[in-house]
Amino acid sequence: MKFGRFELFPLSDGFFRLDGGAMFGTVPKTLWCRHEPADEHNRIPLCLGSLLIKTPKGRHVLVDTGLSSKYERNAKFNDIYRVERRVTLRDELKGLGLLPGDVDLVINTHLHFDHAGGDTEYSDEGKAVPAFEKARYLMQKEEWEDANHPHERNKASYMEENFAPLQDYRRLELVSGDYEIEPGLKVLRSGGHTRGHQCVMVESEGETAVFLGDLIPTSSHLPLPYVMGYDLYPLDTLEAKRSLLAEAREKNWTLIFQHDVRRRHAKIDLVDGKYVAKVEAPA
Repeated sequence: MKFGRFELFPLSDGFFRLDGGAMFGTVPKTLWCRHEPADEHNRIPLCLGSLLIKTPKGRHVLVDTGLSSKYERNAKFNDIYRVERRVTLRDELKGLGLLPGDVDLVINTHLHFDHAGGDTEYSDEGKAVPAFEKARYLMQKEEWEDANHPHERNKASYMEENFAPLQDYRRLELVSGDYEIEPGLKVLRSGGHTRGHQCVMVESEGETAVFLGDLIPTSSHLPLPYVMGYDLYPLDTLEAKRSLLAEAREKNWTLIFQHDVRRRHAKIDLVDGKYVAKVEAPA
């Protein structure tokens, strides 16, 4: 997407599946399965989405990094999540004429394995090292703290090999709250899914786009009550959604859905009191 003075490229590291009930929290299956049909194990397909931003300053900024190849030989992991990576994030970057060394900055919405797994790769010696050798990695300070001190509820989502090397190689850039990276590009701390979850906003020439991360993972999660059971702070998610969606509708923002397998971005409307993706928006 040409977006004012920016260029936005929704990318993917493949697909995986998560439990549909957990993805929709307290919403009954009879409602959510109309939009997201489940398989025989009650799992729904999700995109391992990412976003490449080409800035007016000529920088390549990558938002989230998918899974990476580190788990390809883990049969149990791949069976649980039914991972499909026939086309990877690296393939998609190569299709744009880019190598990992061309990425200047990685923004992590948060550090769960499906969002930060690609922050690192294994070297030939089997050591986890930063996957983007010249890039700095930007995330919320609270996210970094929680990833390094997980509790029983969230420790399965934080895998140390995905983020510990960033500190070892001095690639970390920790911020607190909303933060402007360069004119027109900022992160917005939303909380909700995790304490330090953040979204990414691009503003240029009267247009605004927001990469939502796990605040609103798919367009099926647009209705306010559709909050994931995975969210550690669901009421914070609800309030962040309420505020963001009201402004997005009023100002005609483009919303980018990280995990949606059918609709990567859309503008929204309010129909019968519920937020929905506009039909005319590109899929």
